[in-house]
Formats: sequence, C-alpha cells, structure tokens
Amino acid sequence: MRNLIRSKSNLKVDFNSYEEYKNCINDLVKSEIIWSMASFIQHSQITCLEHSIYVSYISYVVCRRLGLDYCSAARGGLLHDFFLYDWHITKSNNGLHGFTHPYTALENAKKSFILNDLEKDIIVKHMWPLTVKLPKYKEAFIVSFVDKYCAFMEIIRLGNRNIIYRLIQERALEVALHE
Repeated sequence: MRNLIRSKSNLKVDFNSYEEYKNCINDLVKSEIIWSMASFIQHSQITCLEHSIYVSYISYVVCRRLGLDYCSAARGGLLHDFFLYDWHITKSNNGLHGFTHPYTALENAKKSFILNDLEKDIIVKHMWPLTVKLPKYKEAFIVSFVDKYCAFMEIIRLGNRNIIYRLIQERALEVALHE
C-alpha cells in the first residue's frame, strides 16, 4: 500500500500507474510554455495549469480503466485550456471565452507540440455541449465530462488536486536536473 496516496477528494494516486502517466505527458511538461499556464487563474484561486493537470490525470485514470487511449486523453486534458491569457481580463473579439477558447487552445497547442487527431478533438471539443460539435472519440467525451467535474469541484472548493500538481512539479524538476 506504500505505492498508493489518497487525496481529500478520494482520488487514488497509484505510483505504478503514475509513472506511466508521467511518460504520457513527459514531452509537454518539459516545455516552459506549459508552465506559463500557472500565471493565469482558471477557477476561484486555481491556476489554469493546476486545473489542466487535474483534468489530465483524472482523464488518464478513467480512460486507462476503460481500456481507451489514456495517453492521448492525458495529453489532450493537459492542453485543453492552453489558451494562454487571463480570461477574466482579456476579452476575445470573436465572442465569449467559453465558446472561443477551445479554438485558441488548439491553435496554441499545434504551434508548440505534435498532436494526433484524438488530442486535437479533445482540445477543440472539451466545451461540448456549449460548443455544438459533438466529440468524435470516446476519450474526448470523457475529458469533456472530467473537465466539468473538476471545474465544479474547484468552484465549490471541494477536493484536493494539489497532490497531483505537486507530483507533476517534482517530475519537471527531476527532468530539469537530469538534462
């Protein structure tokens, strides 16, 4: 049981599967631009990076348990809100943030990373049903629902995604020290 940590939201972090999760997102967390998401507040006092890691890890766990493409779910979950601005201050000329940020996040992600079709679908359709187009893949539906769950938990200040965030930060430090 040493390899298992339970957070306040009863999310179990199994260190054996956590190593696999880290490998899925390793190239993303090596990039400084990912860490810039920590500069923007998403919900309440939660940064965009904290929220995205929370969505990424839970999506990974759900998709892994269902035998789906959990690596793409983890990567798409981490990049789903990769819009890189403070949506509380910056207003889009193209419409309301809730409707437009998936497209901005996808464009930013495509500029910085190589994405597969599933990851692109996850990013651009994570706001479904607010954005009308249905997700094409099961993993995209899962990330969309996990995103809503995480946002709800953050807004009402339930749960503790800090353990996951702290583990990702430790991994990034590990990678930086070994380069």
